[in-house]
Amino acid sequence: MAPGLSTITGIIRPLLNMKKTPYSRFISEGLILRDHLAIDRTLLANERTLLAYLRSGVAMVMAGFTIINFAHEIWFWAIGVACLPIGILVSIIGINRYRRMNRAILRLHKASSADPIKAPGNSES
Repeated sequence: MAPGLSTITGIIRPLLNMKKTPYSRFISEGLILRDHLAIDRTLLANERTLLAYLRSGVAMVMAGFTIINFAHEIWFWAIGVACLPIGILVSIIGINRYRRMNRAILRLHKASSADPIKAPGNSES
């Protein structure tokens, strides 16, 4: 082997080891990747649902202020006033639902990380 080749190999090998992906830990642990990806998708769906609740709550509050501003009759003004607490209530329900679901999902994720699942076809017992 040429004297400079071992130096080059010593430089390149750590660079190859740096090529880590977010899912490279599943290769060494033997976990089923699709299960962890499903948990990631569920977390993202939970966040989208929270944003939908918040968007609906803000829309109700905005509708309430708009109705109050342009109301000429008392019953129409009452509808606008009713929209305000309903919008706030929808936002609070969304936040509570998000927190409850997020705790359950993370508890499941931690349990699956503590008890590694072997890859299909891997019969180590």
